[in-house]
Amino acid sequence: MKTDFDGLPIAFDLTGGEASDSPGFETLMNLGPDIQPRAVVADKGYDSAANRRIARDCGAVPVIPFRTNTKAVPRVFGKALYRGRARIEQAVGKLKRFKRIALRCEKTRRNFGSFVALAAAFILIKSVHTA
Repeated sequence: MKTDFDGLPIAFDLTGGEASDSPGFETLMNLGPDIQPRAVVADKGYDSAANRRIARDCGAVPVIPFRTNTKAVPRVFGKALYRGRARIEQAVGKLKRFKRIALRCEKTRRNFGSFVALAAAFILIKSVHTA
C-alpha cells in the first residue's frame, strides 16, 4: 500500500500471500497520482539495492532499514523519517476494520481488490472535513 504522510491511502497493489514484497516495489512506485515523493519509507521486506536505486531515480530518499545480513551498512539512517512508517501500518489497520477485508472473504484477486478500493474510498471520504 502506498500512503501519504497522513496515512491516507493513495494506491495499492495486490500480490500473492506467498510472494515477497520486494519485486512489487517498482510497480507500487509507479501507481497513484503523479506526485514527486521526497522520501520512500518501507520496511525490511523491500531491502535491496535495486529498490533503493528505483527510489533515487524517482528523486526520493529511500528510508529502508537494512537486514542484519547486509554486508555494507551505511552509518547514517533516517530514524526520524522511519517513524512515519507507523502511518502505513495504521492505514492497513483501518482497512482491516472492514470485515470482508480482514477475513479475506473474497477469493479472487479482482473481487478482493474491488473491496479494498471501496474500503480505501470510505477511508478517504471520512477524512474530508466539511464545514
